[in-house]
Amino acid sequence: MKKLIAFINKLEDTLLVLILSTMIVLAIYQIIARDIFSEGVVWIDPFLRMLVLWVGLAGAVVATRTDNHIRIDILTRHLPKKLQFYTQRFIYLFTLSICLLIAWHAGRFVLSEYEYHTMAFSGMPAWISALIIPVAFFLIALRYLVLLFAPVKLPPVPVPVQDIDEIDKDVKS
Repeated sequence: MKKLIAFINKLEDTLLVLILSTMIVLAIYQIIARDIFSEGVVWIDPFLRMLVLWVGLAGAVVATRTDNHIRIDILTRHLPKKLQFYTQRFIYLFTLSICLLIAWHAGRFVLSEYEYHTMAFSGMPAWISALIIPVAFFLIALRYLVLLFAPVKLPPVPVPVQDIDEIDKDVKS
């Protein structure tokens, strides 16, 4: 199982690097083409906008790998340790459910884009550009399923505490 997870992690990292590298190369090419040759490639700008969506959602998948994503955590850290365990599991289960719901409806959207042959730009089908949405949210849901049963144990973040005398010195100067 660890080898499979390591392979998936490597695949995600590779996809993220590939998308970001493509974005950089195409953006630089477009800038040079416009500034030097006074003409750019028509499909690069909408393709770059699509890749922004792809890199954002791929980054979200990678961030959930270590439970290292943006969160609003006002209440959880002030609860007793025993309650934190159950609260965290509830949050993982809730997030898993929401991600599956989004993946389901995004999948339905992609299917309708496929059925109606909607075009995104330059002959590219819209379903291809939207495919990242259900895939990413499904992968995030899978990550939360894993976290639900085997949460990542991150080391506590050290909080620097200053002496009251040092604070007084800083205030007086």
